[in-house]
Amino acid sequence: MAVNLYDAAYELEKAIRQSDEYRALKQIYDGVNGDESARRMFENFRNIQMNLQQKQMMGQEISPEEVEHAQKTVALVQQHPSISKLMEAEQRMGMVIGELNQVIMKPLEELYGNPMK
Repeated sequence: MAVNLYDAAYELEKAIRQSDEYRALKQIYDGVNGDESARRMFENFRNIQMNLQQKQMMGQEISPEEVEHAQKTVALVQQHPSISKLMEAEQRMGMVIGELNQVIMKPLEELYGNPMK
């Protein structure tokens, strides 16, 4: 029996969208976006985060000032209750995606072995 992997992937996407973790994340995300000050603070945090990641990927050095600024921004956003909840929900969703990825990769790990072990 031939299996269409893309059909299975779309079913997985649908299941993710219907999951409690995703629904909670979306509700909290919508709440942050509905609060102008929280939205701006979160966007600023994400921009800083993306810029640092981009620098790292390009092999550019991150200055101590940039690190300090990022740390202060993280501390600030973690104090905002809505953003803190959003970050926790993102972390939970990330864990679910990581676990799903392990399941998806299992056939290849069994075939080739897991070099991380």
